[in-house]
Amino acid sequence: MRDSYIKQLQQMHTELIRMGAYCEESINCAVKGLLYDDAGLRERAFYLEDTINLKQREIEGFCVKLLLREQPVASDLRQITTAQKMIIDMERIGDQARDIAEISTFTAASSVKSDIHIADMASSAIKMLTDSVDSFVRADLDKARQVVDYDDIVDELFDKIKSELIDIIMADPGKGGDCLDLLMIAKYLERIGDHAENIAESVVYWISGQ
Repeated sequence: MRDSYIKQLQQMHTELIRMGAYCEESINCAVKGLLYDDAGLRERAFYLEDTINLKQREIEGFCVKLLLREQPVASDLRQITTAQKMIIDMERIGDQARDIAEISTFTAASSVKSDIHIADMASSAIKMLTDSVDSFVRADLDKARQVVDYDDIVDELFDKIKSELIDIIMADPGKGGDCLDLLMIAKYLERIGDHAENIAESVVYWISGQ
């Protein structure tokens, strides 16, 4: 019975990794759709949001079955409830990637995007997501805590982009509309970092009980 239970937990890990990969791809497609003015990549981000939503419902059903059939206690119970919290944050990440793609439809042709650190911020947010999911799968407490600390870097990049956009508007008020759109995109990336931090904090609680 224990071997069967362990296999089910491993399957849950596999599906979480898959959902995390969809989220990473969605962010990548949305941001590259902006940077390269690629409508196909933006459409891919729209499609992936639906895929992420389906995966959330699938994993949620799997977790409920584990809770009902196995009635886990202590660390095993925390592990499953952590997975339930993770998929909520990942679903919201998918929503925000779609929002980025939608805004990019209107601002991808702007030259302003080349003058700010939007690509760096996207890379940092994706790193946080990748490492937070990996910390869960590997039960790596140190990595989870590193993700929590790394959120400061994403926040600093957001502040940097905000300052860069203010300077651009002051130099050329005609670019104000594009700058506001890009500020919204940076805000969505900051929120993605916050969701990745939430995942990592849930992992810390699962492993340490604190």
